[in-house]
Amino acid sequence: MPNPGKGIGAFIRAAVFSAAFLSLPRPVSAGEGIPRARVRTDTVKVLVLGDLMMHTRQLSYDSRGFLQELQPLLGGADLVIGGAEFTLAGPPHTGYPRFSAPDTYPVNLRASGVDVLLAANNHILDYGCRGLGRTLTHLGEPWCGAGADSATFAQHNPLFVRVGGTSLALVNCTYGTNLGPDRPWPKVARLQREELGAQMERASEADFVLALPHWGNEYELRHSPDQEKWAAFLVEKGAGAVIGSHPHVVQDTVHMAGVPVIYSTGNAVSNMSAPNTRLALAVELVLVQENPTGKVSLADTRLHFLWCTLPGRLREGYHTIELSRFTGRRDLWRDPSDYDEMIKTYKRVLSETGI
Repeated sequence: MPNPGKGIGAFIRAAVFSAAFLSLPRPVSAGEGIPRARVRTDTVKVLVLGDLMMHTRQLSYDSRGFLQELQPLLGGADLVIGGAEFTLAGPPHTGYPRFSAPDTYPVNLRASGVDVLLAANNHILDYGCRGLGRTLTHLGEPWCGAGADSATFAQHNPLFVRVGGTSLALVNCTYGTNLGPDRPWPKVARLQREELGAQMERASEADFVLALPHWGNEYELRHSPDQEKWAAFLVEKGAGAVIGSHPHVVQDTVHMAGVPVIYSTGNAVSNMSAPNTRLALAVELVLVQENPTGKVSLADTRLHFLWCTLPGRLREGYHTIELSRFTGRRDLWRDPSDYDEMIKTYKRVLSETGI
């Protein structure tokens, strides 16, 4: 299925197995010192969203509208990545604490512009091996060829993606799953030094390596020492950027050896209403390929703040919006107090994270 708007093949893939607008605190400009007027470059824009969830209440609404308001942002990217914090284990469809979303959900996410779904997270085994196998099959068949199974997806971590003339390696891993200790099968990609180091070594074959860990402490606005340890490990092993998820809130951002580390992007789509859980980040990476050398570097990192609106607040249904496009437009809200909550949350998170 071609995607004319992005110029690459349409696909949704899952990186599961271990065999398988505000600037950052310090602007990233890996191309500093290069006389841009004299250097021909090819530019690739990668957009990373946070957790895409499907809570029980969301099942009653049309998921085609969830990302509808983000079309200007998603349409401007060459590659859009999101966290699939759900399974496709089949009916009956359920929300928290064991997620089984309708099969139409990833189809609608794809139609909205999401190219890659990350599946290494704590909920991927909510329905055990059967649920995982069905999830991979339904993610794989429409885009990766009929008969996709665990053996096929074992090669997808790292997931290698070519956008134009640039090759990207996506390394996705999780701190663990809700099943508890590791089992012989399936072996979901985890934060373990030996296997993660091997994945990063394979990833080095690409022009640019993007690490996408599922980690951290839920609802905390500052990263943990464990996150910092793993971020340093990923940077040491060659990550060009580290973008994390799982805490359900936006966390602070730092640079390590010039590499941007976004500790948590928060929820891109959810029904959560606890403090700070409705504010999220979409992280845009601007990669440039210098000619004639072909070297790919990270020219810019941009943070786009998002807000998850709940039914009846902005309009009917769930709609994630880009905060900058709706700031100063309180009159659009059915419930103007929700606009006030958005602005209050945004200012609080900025203050507490230092972003």
